[in-house]
Order: sequence, then C-alpha cells, then structure tokens
Amino acid sequence: MSTPTLLQDQIAIVTGGSRGIGRAICLALAARGCTVVACARDLSKLQELAEEAAGRELPGRIDPHAVDVCDRDAVQALVEEVGSRYDKVQILVNNAGITRDGLVLSMDDDQFEDVLTTNLRAAFWFCRAVSRMMVQGRYGRIINVSSVSGVMGNAGQANYAASKAGLIGLTKSIAKELGKRKITCNAVAPGFIETDMTWALPEKMKEAVKGLIPLNRFGTAEEVAETVAFLAGPAAGYITGQVVIVDGGLRM
Repeated sequence: MSTPTLLQDQIAIVTGGSRGIGRAICLALAARGCTVVACARDLSKLQELAEEAAGRELPGRIDPHAVDVCDRDAVQALVEEVGSRYDKVQILVNNAGITRDGLVLSMDDDQFEDVLTTNLRAAFWFCRAVSRMMVQGRYGRIINVSSVSGVMGNAGQANYAASKAGLIGLTKSIAKELGKRKITCNAVAPGFIETDMTWALPEKMKEAVKGLIPLNRFGTAEEVAETVAFLAGPAAGYITGQVVIVDGGLRM
C-alpha cells in the first residue's frame, strides 16, 4: 500500500540525513511527497540517498547538501540558499548528533563542547534561521530528535544527555513562542534503535538491554521516522511542545 502524499509540494530540511535515523526520516518524508533538503558532511552518501529515492520512484525527492552543522555561518548560508531556491520551508528536522562518551571525572572540555555544539547549538541555529520563513508563511513543523538519555540521563553520557535534555527545553520554548503563527515544535526521543552505534555493542550487553525493554527488541530507524513524519503532517496540527518517546516501553 502506498503512503499518502500528505506533504506534497512541501519543503523539508533534515540534518544528519546521510545514515541511520536521519536517512530513514528523509525517505519517509519523500514518500509523502516532500522535497527533502538532506544535510550532512558526507555529500557522496547523500547523493546515494537521492538516487535511491529516485530509483524507488517516490513522489517526493531528495536534494543533497553538504554542510557542517557546527559552522554557524554555514548553517545560515544553507537556509538562505534553500529559501532562495524554494521560497519556503515548512518542515525542519534537527537530527544531527554525535556522542563522545566518558565519565564526568575524566571528560575533558572538548568532549563536552563538541557534543553540545553538534547536538544542541546547531539545532538552535537551524531553528532560528528557518523560523523566520515559517513565521512569514504562518505555518511550520519543527521536530527535534532528542533521546531517552535526555529524559532519564545515562551514566557515561553526561554531555550527550545534557545536549538532548537541552533540545527538549528548546522545543518547549519554541512551541510557546511560535504557536500563534501556526508553527508546531515537538521532540522525538528514541530509545535503543538498530543503528551502527548499537550494533557495535557487545552481544551480551545488547541482550541485557533488550531484557529491560518490554517489547524485548531494539527499535528500527523506520519506526522513529514514521513518528517524525506523523508530527510533520497535517494530522499533528494540534500537537506541540510534546516529547514523543519511541523506546519500546523502556522508560515506562
């Protein structure tokens, strides 16, 4: 059964779009008719993604753009370029993120700052730049990809958890500021998802983690992407300032 083209002719920006959850989000939005400006550092992977979307004859398309989200000027330049080309942006998905794990006692400043800049500051820069177009158009959907680590914390991830918790605060503040302009802002907080990061864990650790999850499995990138796509669509028009946890019941 084909996915309804609920987002036909809409323009979306998705950061961290070259792999994992970001890649799945790009394809899910393109399947609904979106033109997706997919952003990452690796342009070749984004071009492969665009070719895949075209090969699958999705109703939307992927427009690949290489950008370093840690470069504030590059972020602003990208948004201006997209605005000049398409004259609008209705959807923003802040998905780009990194980890630099370590215990607080041994974590250096660079480990902390690198994660905060990639995961939180970059999201703020994109929100600030894109919201201006959304306000002018009196419509918008902003989805920030947080994490259950930002909700419940995680040993060895003080920097990551702080950045993801910060995204939740950013989300709620933007929802309150922009709601009157028909702009919603929500966060999605994935738990353990099948990605390169989780598959690198030792098998015993993966089995132990699964034992804590009521559904007894890791989630898929596609399941997170479907949640993001819903929040980006018309059916989610009365949902804003929320944190949707996609974790198989881990935090229940």
